[in-house]
Amino acid sequence: MSASAPKPPSSPARIARTLAITSGKGGVGKTFVSANLAAALSRQGLKVLVLDADLGLANLDVVLNLYPKITLHDVFTGKAQLDEAILPAPGGFSVLLAGSGLVEYSRLTPDIRDQLHGIFEAVKPRFDVILIDTGAGISDVVLYAVSMAQEVIVVATPEPTSLTDAYATIKVLSAQQGRETLNLVVNQVARAGDGRAICAQLQQVVDRFVQGPNGAAPRLQLMGDIPLDTAVREAVRKRSLLLELHPGSAAAQGVLHVAARMVGR
Repeated sequence: MSASAPKPPSSPARIARTLAITSGKGGVGKTFVSANLAAALSRQGLKVLVLDADLGLANLDVVLNLYPKITLHDVFTGKAQLDEAILPAPGGFSVLLAGSGLVEYSRLTPDIRDQLHGIFEAVKPRFDVILIDTGAGISDVVLYAVSMAQEVIVVATPEPTSLTDAYATIKVLSAQQGRETLNLVVNQVARAGDGRAICAQLQQVVDRFVQGPNGAAPRLQLMGDIPLDTAVREAVRKRSLLLELHPGSAAAQGVLHVAARMVGR
């Protein structure tokens, strides 16, 4: 009696790499970074989802020139199924868009927490990378959205107010979530390469004033910097991805560098 052929090994289940993209203050280009970074990662053959977790004040749809008929709000309220809310976006990635102007999402209720967690767990096996585009600041909704991700990218600009708020965000994430490492993207730098000095300055302040649960200050890892570029303003005005409208611009190259660093890790 011949032996039966061995069964081929089962392919491992996809486990998405999850990153929260957050900022201490608004207006630093967080959603611009999320959308264009997703497009850059998609170009590398990855299946990418951007989850808009800026509940109630969403603008990812505006950046991508999308007019969704179904949003996370409809999934939360049972008016639509999750699959109906996952939409294709320009740039080859997918999006789950939040509603805008919905005051009920200004604070984290147990129901919102459970709904958001359930959706996140449902989409993780479907993608290679999930970028969570959070709101700005340190509200309970923002902090919960960040807590779902394996990694955090803090977006800041060289302006003192942005760096002060980035420091506050890092301090809270270290204390409340035990984050030992946080990634930093410095947007709107005067010259490519300025992000290194800014990251070092911010690290000095963190080393001096922040002590994590393990007794050490969290470490900042510079993912890259994105130069101040008039092409960005034009892309935002035209509601287009920078990587599609001006792929050769200095800012687009900065985004591609951040994506390459991510994939390299």
